[in-house]
Parts: sequence; structure tokens; C-alpha cells
Amino acid sequence: MYRFLIFICRQTGAALLWCFLLIVFSLTLTASKSQTQRYLLAYQPGEEIRYRVHYGFFNAGEAIMRVTNQLFRVNNRICFRAEVIGNSTGAFDRIVRIRDVWGSYFDTTQFQPQKSFRSIAENRYRKKEEIYFDYSRNIARIQSENSQPEEVPVQSNVQDMVSGYYFLRLQKYDNLRKNDTIRLSGIFENKTYSFKIVYLGKEKVKTKFGKASSFVISPVMPENKLFSGRNPIKMWISDDDNRIPLKIEAELLLGSLELDISDHRNLKNPLVFD
Repeated sequence: MYRFLIFICRQTGAALLWCFLLIVFSLTLTASKSQTQRYLLAYQPGEEIRYRVHYGFFNAGEAIMRVTNQLFRVNNRICFRAEVIGNSTGAFDRIVRIRDVWGSYFDTTQFQPQKSFRSIAENRYRKKEEIYFDYSRNIARIQSENSQPEEVPVQSNVQDMVSGYYFLRLQKYDNLRKNDTIRLSGIFENKTYSFKIVYLGKEKVKTKFGKASSFVISPVMPENKLFSGRNPIKMWISDDDNRIPLKIEAELLLGSLELDISDHRNLKNPLVFD
């Protein structure tokens, strides 16, 4: 059991946060500018949302998503600064200690990322990285600690993993039909990948605050030795003006890993619960 917990921690402790960011990033590329204008008030500086990550009865970690109170000027644009923080907790923290921070500066009008960063600390592994976006040349300049800068070509509608989450919250799902598939080809760091998302329809999801109407989406996963079932990862997104993830569930070969909203403050719009 101990070895299994180590395996679960190493494979899913940070990987679930990665899947979470990848899912929301994927959906941002389907939006139009007209849809974007409708949801300009989905969030505001000072917003903070917390999630509890648990494996069965074990608390595995905590994820925090927040927009800082202060606005910043980057590339001569006024920007939000948003952060996603992932920490392991409890018994899992004694097996694999995770202290990850992902961040983005994205402008307040076009919602384009101007700069992003991440600080990864997982046991003894460390990585610090900054990405600077130059849209006049359509490149992203990647600067990792103790390595030479690298330039990667990007499209003008590129989103990083954090700005993508907030851009997602400007969108509508009303035009999607059950089992619609969204296809994506994107870039993370200096690698390209293909990804598909399936829209599973609307459901009521239970949270600590009550039940809420939500949209359900699921990534199509390649064959692997960790996840189980046809739709092993599902995300429930609130069907209100906030458009925030309320729950994420990952079905493993043994048990399931869940991420549930545990707290929120300073939301622009009230969450709607039954």
C-alpha cells in the first residue's frame, strides 16, 4: 500500500493540477470575440478560489487560484496577475512534497498573456521558468533557470496554462451539444501536442455549499497505466456568470482522485446553489 501511495503521489499529485490546467486551456481556443465581450465581469482583482484534493478518505493536497489585488504593466499593457498554487498535504506531503506555483500576466482588454512563470518544487526536483510573449514577431521567449533562452513560434491567440483558465470563464457553453468534440493542437514549453475534449452535457453537482447546475467536460486520454474507463477525467463547470470549475474527478485503476471547491472569496458574481 505504501508503494502504491508513492506511485499515486508521483503520478497524480502534480499531474492532476496539470490535467486541470490543460483542460481549461484547451477550451479557450474555441471562443469568438463576440462571446468574450459578454463575460467581461466574470472575475475581478482579489478573487480567490480554493480546492481540496483527496484520494478516497485521504487528503492529498490543496489548489489555490487567485487574482492579485494589484494590476501590472507588461509589454506596455495593463495586466491582471493570476496564480495557480498546488500543495500536497497530510500523509501525501510526507511521501512527496509538492509546492508548485504557476502564474500569468494577461492584459485586461484582449486577455492575451504577456508574461507567464512557474516555480516547481517536487521533493528535490526544482524548476523556475519565465515566458515572455512578443506578438509583433509571434514568438514566445522561454527563459529557464541555468539554461539558455529559447524562442518558440506561437499564434496570436495563444494562451498559457493559467491565462487560459481565466479566458475560459469569458465563454458560453450554450451552443455545445452533448458528445460534441473539441480538437486542439497547441504548444507547451517547446513541444506540440494534440488534444480532444468531449462535452458530456449538463448535470447537477454536489458541493459543500449545495448542489449547482454545471457543464460537464472530459478530455480524451491516451492509453496509460494510471487512469481507468472511457472518460477517466471529468470536470464540472458552474452554469452561472462565474464559469468556475466546481469539481474534477479522475478515475484511477484503483480508486479515484477528486478535486472539490472548498472556499471562495471576493467573486465578481454570486455562485448559484440550490
